[in-house]
Amino acid sequence: MSHAEDHTGTRRDFLYYATAGAGTVATGAAVWTLADQMNPSADVQALSSILVDVSGVEVGTQLTVKWRGKPVFIRRRTEKEIAEGRAVPLSALVDTNAENENLAGDAPATDQNRTMDEAGEWLVMIGVCTHLGCVPLGNNSGDFDGWFCPCHGSHYDTAGRIRKGPAPRNLEIPVAVFTDDTTIKLG
Repeated sequence: MSHAEDHTGTRRDFLYYATAGAGTVATGAAVWTLADQMNPSADVQALSSILVDVSGVEVGTQLTVKWRGKPVFIRRRTEKEIAEGRAVPLSALVDTNAENENLAGDAPATDQNRTMDEAGEWLVMIGVCTHLGCVPLGNNSGDFDGWFCPCHGSHYDTAGRIRKGPAPRNLEIPVAVFTDDTTIKLG
């Protein structure tokens, strides 16, 4: 006869089980609290999408707004800028991915895949250099009439694609859509 067969529940067994159960509940409560605190706060969730009025943006000018703590460049391109962007072959690009959150991840970095509209007039990009996070200068800066990051010398073209310098990727295109003729929703 083994010790387990003649063993009936004792007060000590009850205390072991009660302690284990209480420990499990306490651990679960602690883990839940820690995980729940990682959720975004209400003010952060409110900024997850914004509406931007672009009625005052003239052809050849740019509006910069802050979204999710980053600058977003909204450029209304000229016919010359559109023609320059569309004339660039993919083989001339450092990064051949569109980096556009509105498209599939493997979409090519053609000018059409980087702009918001079919005509290519509206370009919306996160204005953070993909090298070390600086903010590039706009208004036809750099060697390719687009944006230039003076910190380390990255040159972007009129479609925000890296053409020269240490930046490894094109400027990112956020989720953006026109809600009407003069309003863009970011996020």
